[in-house]
Amino acid sequence: MRDPLGHDLVREHTVYACVMGSRAFGLATRDSDTDRRGVFVAPTPLFWGFEKPPTHVTGPREEEFSWELERFCLLALRSSPGVLEVLHSPIVERVDATGEELLGLRDAFLSRRLDASFRGHAAQQLARIEADIRTRGEPRWKHAMHLIRLLISLRDVLRTGRLTVDASEHRDRLLAVKRGERTWPEVRSWMRALMDEADAAAARTPLPADPDRPRVEDFLIRVRRASAAEARARPAPPAAPSAAFPPPAALPALPLVPLPSQRP
Repeated sequence: MRDPLGHDLVREHTVYACVMGSRAFGLATRDSDTDRRGVFVAPTPLFWGFEKPPTHVTGPREEEFSWELERFCLLALRSSPGVLEVLHSPIVERVDATGEELLGLRDAFLSRRLDASFRGHAAQQLARIEADIRTRGEPRWKHAMHLIRLLISLRDVLRTGRLTVDASEHRDRLLAVKRGERTWPEVRSWMRALMDEADAAAARTPLPADPDRPRVEDFLIRVRRASAAEARARPAPPAAPSAAFPPPAALPALPLVPLPSQRP
């Protein structure tokens, strides 16, 4: 289903766009897709009516997904792994001044809350993998590889306070998992070791307890105000005459009919 308004917003109002997935993780192979993610700013006047702009848009290109700025910030404040990682992609395709300021807020989104968020996401992935083992007899190895990459990312951000998506340091070992060259017990053992290391790192992590929500909200408000000011400064287009009600000049002249008291 096409989304003309959403696609126009992505084309005309994207402030930040990047490549994610295997290409950003340093794990791409010849058959890897190019997953694109972005953030757009819907013009403030679109929020004034009953119909609101979309919070997210799929497309217009293949494997492309974008969030409206407010939705993106809310998800990042909740430590959504897939959203936080977008701000740390090493492959940036588009960024303007607003996007640069958003990137400058990367540290404002990071907090100890991501520990529970990343673990919850990992638990969901593990449950799906184990369901595959029960139904198919083996896991989907690509999913297993990405779960391990997520656990590596969790361990490292808890250790350092910095989120890194590039996993090329572990490329050979991770791709061996993707190709099914490791047994499930070996892969599961690696996952447990990473979880133990994440537990140890969480006990002394440099991350703050909470994200800096006021700083992010101040940024969002300033962006909305600037958009509203831009809309006010833009000259309004001339109103088109209505076909049903033409302007007075277009009406035919009518003969004057004297009132009864004025008739001879």
